[in-house]
Amino acid sequence: MVGSGAIGLYYGGRLAEAGEDVRFLARSDYDTLTKNGLRVQSVDGDYTLPQVNAYRRAEEIGVVDLVIVAWKATSNDHLAEILPPLLHAGTQVLTLQNGLRNCEKIAEIVGPERVLGGLCFVCINRDVAAQVEHSAGSRVTLGEWLPDGQGRAAELVRRFQAAKIPAVAVEDLVKSQWEKLVWNIPFNGLSVAEGGVTTDYLLAKPELEQELRVLMAEVIAGARGLGLNLGDELVDFNIDRTRPMGPYRTSSMIDFLAGRDVEVAPIWEEPLRRAAEVGVEMPHTARLLQRIHERLASRRSDL
Repeated sequence: MVGSGAIGLYYGGRLAEAGEDVRFLARSDYDTLTKNGLRVQSVDGDYTLPQVNAYRRAEEIGVVDLVIVAWKATSNDHLAEILPPLLHAGTQVLTLQNGLRNCEKIAEIVGPERVLGGLCFVCINRDVAAQVEHSAGSRVTLGEWLPDGQGRAAELVRRFQAAKIPAVAVEDLVKSQWEKLVWNIPFNGLSVAEGGVTTDYLLAKPELEQELRVLMAEVIAGARGLGLNLGDELVDFNIDRTRPMGPYRTSSMIDFLAGRDVEVAPIWEEPLRRAAEVGVEMPHTARLLQRIHERLASRRSDL
């Protein structure tokens, strides 16, 4: 498990609890994980892992059958150093990262035939080292970057389901990536552009809910321009499934308020670039990106 933040710890913990041999590449959480183990407070049942196989360096882990990349895409410049020590001839690499171009970056290092992508539909946060709070969801959609008929995604789905993780395999991974962007672009984006606010705040103000809907429609139009058949019903679906989350803190909001890098390139810049290539304008999304940059610049000037 490359990355021991909320995503890596939650899904890695579920797999380890089910008996899989999971090894965590950890940075800030290393000392706590090795000393106290992992604690997960979950709507699906709390659990602890008193013993966690945590390592500081990929070389200490050695070769594995599956690498799951769960850190933020802002750390992807380190993949060329991290991935090679973990690979044997049959190693597969699954990315659970937000946005676009993550699969491509990994494929440049390990080869496209090894790469799978996953989309996590889950509400989880990690405010304390080696402790995860899971409040809703957990479904994972898995797909092969270069489908080869060998059933690689189906096998991962089987293992995830055995670990009590709802998982499904899809044939069109890129379509699934854009489907998730219908939520990520507006909710992550406005949570930062509005100064660091939760999802309930965005839905409580009619003008902001309308902006959410307009942004979602633009993402759907961009996907359609690329030949991906996304339906208009995704707008209501994403609004309706977000209301019960309450004051949910998006990952971008958390990073923004903590002074960390925000995943600007994969979530906003790359979708805008791809839509522009096929002649689809996304003016509200472009303005949102500008507002995000202004917020990040203002944050830096305050330091």
